[in-house]
Amino acid sequence: MRIEDYALVGDTQSAALVGRNGSVDWLCLPRFDSPSCFARLLGDESNGFWRLAAAGRDTAARRAYVGDSLVLATDWETSTGTARVLDFMPVRSGNPDLVRIVEGLSGTVDMTTEIRIRFDYGRIVPWVRRTGGHLHAVGGPDSVWIHSPVHLQGGYYRHQAAFTVSAGERVPFVFTWHPSHQPRPKAIDPLAELGLTIRLWQDWAARCGYRGPWRDAVVRSLITLKALTYSPTGGIVAAPTTSLPEHLGGVRNWDYRYCWLRDAAMTLDALLRAGYVEEADAWRVWLLRAIAGRPEDHQIMYGVAGERRLPETTLDWLPGYEGARPVRIGNGAAGQFQLDVYGQVVNALYRARKQGMAPDDYTWALLVKGAEFLERNWDRPDEGLWEVRGPRRHFVHSKVMAWLAMSRMTRGAAELGRTGPFERWGALRDRIHAEVCEKGYLAEEYDPRTHRQLGNFPQAFSHIHLIRTAQALSGAAARPLYGTPPPTTAGRPETG
Repeated sequence: MRIEDYALVGDTQSAALVGRNGSVDWLCLPRFDSPSCFARLLGDESNGFWRLAAAGRDTAARRAYVGDSLVLATDWETSTGTARVLDFMPVRSGNPDLVRIVEGLSGTVDMTTEIRIRFDYGRIVPWVRRTGGHLHAVGGPDSVWIHSPVHLQGGYYRHQAAFTVSAGERVPFVFTWHPSHQPRPKAIDPLAELGLTIRLWQDWAARCGYRGPWRDAVVRSLITLKALTYSPTGGIVAAPTTSLPEHLGGVRNWDYRYCWLRDAAMTLDALLRAGYVEEADAWRVWLLRAIAGRPEDHQIMYGVAGERRLPETTLDWLPGYEGARPVRIGNGAAGQFQLDVYGQVVNALYRARKQGMAPDDYTWALLVKGAEFLERNWDRPDEGLWEVRGPRRHFVHSKVMAWLAMSRMTRGAAELGRTGPFERWGALRDRIHAEVCEKGYLAEEYDPRTHRQLGNFPQAFSHIHLIRTAQALSGAAARPLYGTPPPTTAGRPETG
């Protein structure tokens, strides 16, 4: 299955990937960075999956999200009728659930399902038994309950079923995870949760302040960013997956289920621009907890709860996506020195304040300590935003972000009436600016020994860039982006 053929569903604590063939091939519970229950994405059928599809069909006729929500609707067409599978993860009130509802749209459709639960990234085959008509799987610390009116027949370390759905009929399946040492969780009402989940997402999307012509695309990207937020703490993961390759068959396969300060800072800006101050403030609070302590101990990334130890290891039993090995969990880049992160954080908090987030003394004190660290370390080589795993270099981007940090600190201090070494910060700002203009114009790297510019300045398309591009294009067209335009009097804008 191609990466682009997967769709995301999630509950702002974890996420599942659903293929066009109706198979859930990736799901980590209870957190984004937990071991997976299904890992066929990085292996094969023996590593766990859950397929639900029309009998004899390899690919769905069409699929789309239900309105402005994260509920995925996949339609299956046969010669006898059409059925829809609704996949979603309800916002949690307790244990995490993955819900799949088969809905008959017309005629009758023969459906099949097969589920292979494999805990610990496809390594542990659980013990499965039937209790009260429902399946209960246990393996080490993990436990799963599967509730459905459909009888799932076990054999060969898997469970299967064939059933028929008629027009107007709904057949639910609920996959619920909980720690194996805890009591059986209370079963949810999947049909009630469907309606609630759609309303919650649509209500959230309705708060979007963007009013440009690309609203649908912007809202979908914002929903995706919201889905990558770990709601208990406010941390924002870079991705819900690990080890999807940069190049097919290559070895640059990293675990992105953590919170990069750089990525999250850009996400913060996108959310604030769209009017989502609550999410932005939750990230700010998460940030202040995560980086609390000495600035020299700051990391470029943290766990979703602010964890600092993210040891990297390989999972040798998984062959990798299309053979791209090794499969990694954890990320060794957590210990890298990346100078640009300080600028990203200072700039994010500066822009947050400019867009209405209230300043406070604690935040300012941490920023001052960071500025003092930059004064002593801005001219050190680093691994850069490319996270090179080799000798440190003098990346131009890193120096520019150090300049941005000092620029924002001097400007912010003046605007807030704070005390501080303004002249010294301003002098350093100007010095970094001069060096970048002299030595690093348009290059990603400058070699101080040979006085040569090296490399290029690549850019990547992402949800954040889509939002910002739409905003910029709308602004260029002189369209009101957020809320309603100011009233006018006698053909001219009012002032005040």
